[in-house]
Order: sequence, then C-alpha cells, then structure tokens
Amino acid sequence: MPVSEWDAPPWAARPGRFRPPPAAVLLVPVVVSLLVQVPAAIGIAAWQQVGWPAGLAMVALAAVGPLALLGSRRWPGPTVAVVAAAALVDALTGPGVGPPYVALAFAIVLAVARGAVAWAVASVVVAWAAALTIGALIGVQQHPVRIALTTLLLAACFGVGAFVRVRRERIAAYRVDAARRRQTAEQAERMRIARELHDVIGHALSQINVQAGVGLHLMDRDPEQARSSLTAIRATSKDALEEVRSVLGVMRGDGEGGSADAATPLAPQAGLDDLARLVAGVGSPRLEVRLVDRLDGARPGRAAQFAAYRIAQEALTNVVRHSGARAALVEVARDGDALLLTVDDDGRGIPAPDADGRTATATSTADAAAGAGSGLLGMRERAALLGGAVEIGPSPQGGTRVAARIPWGAP
Repeated sequence: MPVSEWDAPPWAARPGRFRPPPAAVLLVPVVVSLLVQVPAAIGIAAWQQVGWPAGLAMVALAAVGPLALLGSRRWPGPTVAVVAAAALVDALTGPGVGPPYVALAFAIVLAVARGAVAWAVASVVVAWAAALTIGALIGVQQHPVRIALTTLLLAACFGVGAFVRVRRERIAAYRVDAARRRQTAEQAERMRIARELHDVIGHALSQINVQAGVGLHLMDRDPEQARSSLTAIRATSKDALEEVRSVLGVMRGDGEGGSADAATPLAPQAGLDDLARLVAGVGSPRLEVRLVDRLDGARPGRAAQFAAYRIAQEALTNVVRHSGARAALVEVARDGDALLLTVDDDGRGIPAPDADGRTATATSTADAAAGAGSGLLGMRERAALLGGAVEIGPSPQGGTRVAARIPWGAP
C-alpha cells in the first residue's frame, strides 16, 4: 500500500477517495472569507458614502480576519483570538448592515478541530460579551433576534468543529488499526513462507544426506544400489527445487507478469495422493517405511490434504534425522468429520523428564514437544490454522507417535 495513503492529514478523506492537498484545505477558508467580506465591505462603504479613509478602514478590517486564517494550521488558538478581536471591532465600528464576519466561523471550526478548544471558547465568549456590553454603552443597538441568532450560529460553529475533530480521531484510529492489521498479515505470511521453506528444505536435505550415506557405503559392494541412491538424490533435489521455486514465486508475486519466470505456473500443492511417493523417497536399507491408506479412495478438501502431507513430511524427516528407527508407519483414516494422520516409529522415543520436571533435549520426533523444534511447532500451527490439533506421544511400536486430527472439510 502506498505510504502517502497513510501519511495524509488525519482530516483528509478515507483511503480510496480523492483528498485535496493540505494547501488547498488551508486556503479555502481564506478565499471564501475574503470573497464574502471584502466585496461586501467595498459595497457598503460605497453605499453609505463614508469617505475614503473610513472606507479603506472597513476594507482592511474585512481582510484582517481572512488573512489571519493563514496561521490556523500552526497557531489555531492565537488565530481564533485575532479573528475574534477583528470581528469585535467590525461589530462595534461597522454600519450595522452587511454579511456576518464569516472568518470567525472558520476560525472557530479550525481551532476546535485542531484541539484549541479553550482558546476558541475564551476568545469567542470574551468578544461576544464585549460586543454586547460595549455596544450598549456606545449606542450600537442589537436586535434580540439578531443576538439569539448570532449566539446559535456561534454554538453551531463549535458543534461543527467538534464533529470534524471526532472524525479526525476516528480516521486516525482507523489508519493505525489498518496499519497494524497489515503488519500482522505480513508477519503471518512471513511465518507461513518460513514454515514452507523449513519443511521443504529440511526434508530434502535429510533425504539427500541419508541417500548419500547409503551410496557411499555401498559404492564398492553394490554399485546398483549406490546408483539407486544417486537417482533418489536427484529426484529429491529436483522436487525440492520445484517446491522452493513455488514458495519463492509467491514471495515475488509470480503470475502478475514482468518476467519470463513470472509466467511459469506455480507447482500444485501436494496432497494425500503424494504420500506414497513421499514414503518411497524416505525408505532406505536402514529404514523401512510403510503407508496404510484406510480412506478407500475418499479425499478431504485440498487444505486438509496439504496440511496432512506437510505434517507427514516433517514427522518422517524427524524420524530420519533423530529417532534412529528401523521402521516407521504412516496411516491415514477418517473419523467422522476429521482426517486422522498418524506417524509411528520404533526409535528412541520421547525422553524422560529431568529433575526439574522438564523434558530433556529431544533426540527424536519429540523435539517440539519440549518446545525446541520449529518443525513440530510448524506441525501444530498447520493443524491449528485449520481447526485441528497435533499430539505427540509414545508409539505402540516403542518410539514416538505423531497424531494429527484435521477437519475433513477445512477451508
């Protein structure tokens, strides 16, 4: 979002609407006041035939208030005091006919809107009381209807200023809230991308490390098996590069044009049908991994499938890296309106609590159970985002069980 959209004056229009520049907002009251008061003063001076000195004084007095409004942005309080004083002199020395001193209305509204309420109240009350008192002493008659109407108009100016001030505060609060929500969304997106990269790269590097170890171990004794390991390394690295490219494409905004790479469609999200390929890639002479699919061909929504795939991927990565297991079992099933995914291994299992009652540093898939593993934290976050949960505990096979429950129709 453009920075200027959020840096505009708080009294400007809402985002997405036209907002006049600050200079125009400042000059409008000045120009309107001048156009109303100065021509009226010239016309009244000519009509009353007051003579050049008195006429020039009337015109100058009519221009003082509007020109004083130029300082209302920086000094709203003193400005309303100066304009009120000019209006007082105009009321006491003028011929008693003509338009009201409209610059005072603008000065009151601008002062209240900018927080100089005390200045506005004190200046207007003193000026209006002086106009009534001194006018009575020097013989300037004020009709009661005019007094009441003027008082109501002055009160209305205060009401308009208060409305503008409240609107400013609400718009400012809206912008702060919108900026906070935008920042929260950006942080959530960064966390999502980091989680994707962690799962993709962590799994791929674990598989490459395992297959490279197998290839080196069997290179002389069993060249064919070593060749198979190298083939698996190539396939794993190719898949990882495609997934990383997809994630980075989201970060760059691919698909919006601008480069040849941007025209390349992103890779489709993995699902339950890809679990067989995942299990086959994890398996090695040192680790037997089996997949049991009890869904009978039924498939949940794409979001649930993708979350289940990533959870299984991270669980198997931890089995390979930490558990020392010889066998692992991945099982998917349906329980009512939920997809159940379990990953069991026969490895080291969950460490026993230490003397302080805390779990010791984990050496199996229990890493995140102790709060240390970002991988299992990512599992829980994936499930929680869809309204599900992930539990980690001992497995019937003697190692660790990762059990995920995800709503079947999660959006």
